Amino acid sequence: MARAPAIRNVITSVTASAFSIPTDFPEADGTISWDATTLVLVEVTAGDVRGMGYTYADAATAAFITEHLAAVAVGQDAMATTRTWSAMVRSVRNLGESGVAAMAISAVDTALWDLKARLLDMPLFMLLGPVRTSVPVYGSGGFTSYTMDRLCAQLSGWVEAGITRVKMKVGMVPATDVARVQAARKAIGSSAELFVDANGAYSRKQALAMAERFRDFGVTWFEEPVPQKDVAGLRLLRDRAPAGMEIAAGEYGYTLDDFRRLLEAGAIDVLQADATRCGGITGFLRAAALGEAFHLPFSAHTAPSLHAHACCAIPNLRHVEYFHDHARIEDLFFDGVPALVAGELRPDPRRAGMGLELRRDTARSYLVYGSV
Repeated sequence: MARAPAIRNVITSVTASAFSIPTDFPEADGTISWDATTLVLVEVTAGDVRGMGYTYADAATAAFITEHLAAVAVGQDAMATTRTWSAMVRSVRNLGESGVAAMAISAVDTALWDLKARLLDMPLFMLLGPVRTSVPVYGSGGFTSYTMDRLCAQLSGWVEAGITRVKMKVGMVPATDVARVQAARKAIGSSAELFVDANGAYSRKQALAMAERFRDFGVTWFEEPVPQKDVAGLRLLRDRAPAGMEIAAGEYGYTLDDFRRLLEAGAIDVLQADATRCGGITGFLRAAALGEAFHLPFSAHTAPSLHAHACCAIPNLRHVEYFHDHARIEDLFFDGVPALVAGELRPDPRRAGMGLELRRDTARSYLVYGSV
């Protein structure tokens, strides 16, 4: 017989807001460009305790939370995170589990885990059962919109700050990619690892040719050389890429089935997942466990402050993406972001939940939906 939740554990409100933050420089990858990023924030309360979660998505995601998910979560036991997650997933059956619905569930689920840890007055990584107390990162940016000088300055700056692996975008103008990679290698030196991310911009034959050229500059990670939906193409790249070059994908996975298809096809060397898309902390941990069952390393996509705690609890973790755009926004919006020390993020063991506190006065000036 299920117990009745203690009064202070009953979820009494779920609110969502959205903020549009301009980039500090025009940004582009292999397929799209943008000049602003939207952060969707969720706050969940039980008693006098508030939890917080977020995703990077369209402002419509905040409206979706308000109109479809808030009523599902209100009245639930804040300790029963999996039950509430399952109820949210069931509630979107006729709307679809992917896209906006998945990102909305992700933000609410993360807020629920943050709330649970705060109710227990413990950091989230301790609640999840850590295998480590810090997580390695790789610096990520190197946008295709950057000048060569800006590209090299950003990547070399991360290496000088103690981050031993960096990633750059390729694919928007393939004819320039080899020269850009060559310049990046010269800028970071011979000892740092160099990653490239095409965001699915190349065709299969094009990606194979680029992999051979990138090998000359010590590229060890080739992310989404072809679109993630082209599972056969990813498998081709994995089979034929140069030795020492890993094929990575998974950031656009919304459900476990999305990850399972990649894994069963033997299409990747490293599984990526994003807790802001794949069902929050609950879905993210499930994806990591699925990857572990296939004996593959696991890497978190973007949102470093959100991923730091969950990644402390993942045995097969490789690293967390320290994405320039999101790291900048999280430093701007939140107090208590995990410290970056010697190339690793270290959640503060003295702060409950994810340890983040919203700077409301700062956030308010970027508000496009809801209130703060």
